[in-house]
This record gives sequence, C-alpha cells and structure tokens, in this order.
Amino acid sequence: MTSSPPATTSAPSASASARPTPRLSPVGSAVHQHIKALQSRYLKDESDAVAALARLRRGVGRAPGEVPDLWGLTGIEPLYERYAQGAFSEEEFTRAEEAAYTAVTLWSLHQQSHRVLRMHRRPGPELGTAVRRLTPGGGIDEPARRRFVRAGTADAPVVLATRLRELVLLLRREEIPLDYGLLADQLHRWTLPGGAQGVRRSWGRSYLVLARPAAPASAPGEDSSPLDPTTTEDDTP
Repeated sequence: MTSSPPATTSAPSASASARPTPRLSPVGSAVHQHIKALQSRYLKDESDAVAALARLRRGVGRAPGEVPDLWGLTGIEPLYERYAQGAFSEEEFTRAEEAAYTAVTLWSLHQQSHRVLRMHRRPGPELGTAVRRLTPGGGIDEPARRRFVRAGTADAPVVLATRLRELVLLLRREEIPLDYGLLADQLHRWTLPGGAQGVRRSWGRSYLVLARPAAPASAPGEDSSPLDPTTTEDDTP
C-alpha cells in the first residue's frame, strides 16, 4: 500500500496578493492625461515639448501663479472646467490646482535628461516602493530612507513639495519611474482634513514591500508589463 505524498502549501502568487491599482480622482486623471501626452511628445524630441519641460522645471517648489510663464502648461484645464461648472468650490479648486501643479512640475524634473525612458508610468510604483528600489536587492539605503521620512513628516504642502524634490532627484539618477497620477491624488488628499495621515500610511506600507527588482522604465511605444507587482492594470488613462 502506497501512501499519498504529504500535502504541500504553495506560497501565494504575486497576483493573489496584489492590490488593485487605485482609481484616479479628477485631479489624478487630469495629471496623468497631461503628463502622458507631454511625455510622449518630449520623447519624440518635439521642440515645443522640450521647451515646455524646461519651463515647467522653473516652477518646482514654487506656488501656482508665482511663475506666470507656466500658465497653460500644467494641464489643469479639466479641473478649471469643473470649477466653472460648480463642481468645485473656490477652496476645493485651489487645493486641486496646487496638487496638480506640484505633481506636474516634479515630473518635469524627474524626466529631465531622460530622452528615451518614461519617468511617469500608469500604473507605476507608489512613492514608497520607488524609494525602496534605490537600493539593489530591496535593502534599505539609510540616506534615502531619512529623506523619505522627512517628506512624510512635512507639516505644510510647500514643505512637502520641497522634500519630494530631493527624492525625485534620487529617482531620476537611478532611472526609477513613478506614478504621477497617483502622486497627484495623494498630494490632494494631503491637504484635506485627516488626509495626510492616510497618505503617510499608504507611503509607509508601500515602502515595506520588498518588491522584485524594477524593470527599466520603458521607451515610447514599448508594450511592457507594469513595473510595480502591486498593480494590475495596463498603462491606460
């Protein structure tokens, strides 16, 4: 009489434990659509797109409206249309405008000098996952971790934007992309009552995930799989 082999328990697959990609709000969607279009033109070396990114970089760390040269370059037209239709109050529109502006200008800095790779991916790594990938093998790079913690402890949106700039420069150097639609939504949530705590929790959890090594950010037209194993959608609006 032969006995059956002992039952084995297989580890959960990546897809079984994956979190679905968060749906974007109107703020994140406007940012995603604007960056996606501008990024595509930039990677095709279209002169107006190259000039637009150079101008957008001047707005990093500054308030919307402080640099008039950026009017019409940040992609907030869909948000203004909603405001004009009464979907946003003045205060709500101001918060949405600031979040979108910060995300778009940070992306322009992130994309700088990358004329083949896409630094905005949708879906792509959340901020914590991207920062963790600064260390090969999923370890912890202490200087990067300290900068990440500083961003998480920011007490005002303008301080947060400045500290995120430090992280974006590190990600640019290592060619690690980011989901700027998701970041825009999180920057918007940060300004809402109790929102900062939820964003910090999400960033902290994404940092704890020892993600598989990041694939290179894809070139224009490449049909690559999502870079972040916690995402499940294609690079779509």
